[in-house]
Amino acid sequence: MAEHVLLLEQATDWRPSFPALRVVSAREYLSGGTDWSARRRLHLVNLCRGYRYLSLGYYCSLLAEARGHRVLPSVETIQDLSSRDLYGLALESFDAPLRRLPSPPEETAQTLRLTVLFGRCAEADLEAVFRQLARRVFETFRCPLLRLELKHVQGWESQQGGAWRVTAIRTLTLDRLPAAQEGAFVAALEAYLSQPWRRPRAPQRWRFDIALLHDPLESPAPSCPRALKRFQQAGRELGLLVERITRRDFGRLAEYDALLIRETTRIHHHTFRFAKKAASEGMVVVDDPVSILRCTNKILRCTNKVFLAELLEAHGVPRPRTLILRRETLLDVEAVIPYPVVLKIPEGSFSRGVFKAADRAELRRIAERLFRESDLILAQEYLYTDYDWRIGILGRRPLYACRYYMSRNHWQIVHHRADGSRDEGGFATVAVESAPAQVVDVALRAANLIGDGLYGVDVKDTARGALVIEVNDNPNLDAGVEDKVLGEGLYRAILAEMVSRLERQRQPRQPMPRAAG
Repeated sequence: MAEHVLLLEQATDWRPSFPALRVVSAREYLSGGTDWSARRRLHLVNLCRGYRYLSLGYYCSLLAEARGHRVLPSVETIQDLSSRDLYGLALESFDAPLRRLPSPPEETAQTLRLTVLFGRCAEADLEAVFRQLARRVFETFRCPLLRLELKHVQGWESQQGGAWRVTAIRTLTLDRLPAAQEGAFVAALEAYLSQPWRRPRAPQRWRFDIALLHDPLESPAPSCPRALKRFQQAGRELGLLVERITRRDFGRLAEYDALLIRETTRIHHHTFRFAKKAASEGMVVVDDPVSILRCTNKILRCTNKVFLAELLEAHGVPRPRTLILRRETLLDVEAVIPYPVVLKIPEGSFSRGVFKAADRAELRRIAERLFRESDLILAQEYLYTDYDWRIGILGRRPLYACRYYMSRNHWQIVHHRADGSRDEGGFATVAVESAPAQVVDVALRAANLIGDGLYGVDVKDTARGALVIEVNDNPNLDAGVEDKVLGEGLYRAILAEMVSRLERQRQPRQPMPRAAG
C-alpha cells in the first residue's frame, strides 16, 4: 500500500489541532536523495509556503517526479497556475456548471471568493451551491489549496439575469489558511488521502495538418530557415500539409491535428502555452508539455539539471559526480568532488550559467551569485573531453549522432565572451551505428526516463565509460549539421513518427470481451 507523506517548509505550519499524519520538512526531502529514491510507493502532498519558480516548493514537486513519487501538485500544475495566460485556457470549461447557478440578489455583492480544499468548498454556506465547481476545478488543477475569484456578469451570452464566471485562480498555502477553515481543511485532506490516486483523462481529436511553430526573427533558432523548408518538403512527400505558424496564430491552433515546435521553448513563454493548448485539444505535439517542463529550454540547448540529476541518480544512469547544493551545504562539495568544480544554475544552458571554480574562494564567489537566482545549484566534477556526443532520440529510438567540439582554447562548446560575442567549436555528424555503442545506449536510457518525444542527449565518452551530461528537448536540427548523414530522411522520420501517433489515435478501441455466464 502506498505511503502518504506531507511536505512542509516550516514545522509550525502543521497546527496543534491537525491530526497526527506523516509530516516531513521540505529540506529533509530535498537532501535525502538516495534514501528517498529507493522508496517508490510514496504519495506526497506538497504543502510548502509557495510554489514560485525555483523555490523550495517548486523543487519538492520537481524532485518527487524525478524520484518516481506521486506528488500533489505536480510541476505541470504549478506552471499552469503561475500565469493567467496558462490557466486562462481552462476557465471556459468551468462555465457549464456555473450557468445553472442562480443569480445573486441585487443587494448582495456581485463578486466573491471561494477556497477550494482538495476539491471541496471550504465556505460551509456555499458548499452545496459550488460543490460541482470546486470538484471540477480540482480535477483540472490538482493543487491542495486554491483560491477562486468569481464575478457575476450581467447579460453574459444573452443569458437572462447574467451568470457567474471564474475570473482568477490562485494557489493558497497552509500558513495563510484562515483559522476558521482549519476543520474544513482536515476533513478535505482526510477524504483525499482515503481515495485512490486518479489522473484526469485528456481529450482527443484526430486530423492531418501539422502546424510548425517558429519565430522568423529568432537567432539562433533550433532550426534554420533551410531546415524549416525541408520539413515542409518532407511533409509533401508524406502527403501532409506542414504549415509554418507564429505566436500570432494561437487562436487557430485547433485547426491542426499536430504541432511541431521549432522555436526555443521556455516555461513562461508562448511556446509552452502552445504546447499546453495542443495537448488539451488531443493533438500530437512535439515538444510535449511534460518534456518541456522536464527539459526546460530557457535559452538554446538547456536542461533542468536538478530534475535530471535526481532522475539519473534514481535509475542508476551513469553521469559525472554531481551534488545538489543549498547555501548551508555549499562546502559539502569538497568531500565528494575535487577542484576544479563545475557549478551550474538549474535552468541555464550548457554554455551559459555554467562556471568553473578552481578553489574554495572561487567556489564561494560563484555560488553567491548563483544563489540569487535559485534556491538550489548543481556542483559537478570537471571532465574535459575534446568533444561531447549529441545523440538525437525520437520515440525511444536513436535518430542521429553528432560530435560537438569544444571552442578553441576553451573548455565549453560555446564560449560566451564578455563583449557579447561567441565562439563555437566544430561538429562531425556520423551514422548512429558508427557512434560508440555505449554512448548510444546510455543516451537512450536517459532519454527514455523523460518520455517518448524528440530529445538531444549530451554524453561524454570518458575512461570511466559514457556519462550523461544532460537531456535537451527541442534539440538543434539544422540543415547541413544534424541532417548531414540522413539528409531529407531526418525530417521524414520526425514527421512519420507524428503521423504514426495520429493514426494510432484514430484506431477505434477494441471492446472488452464479455465474461462467460
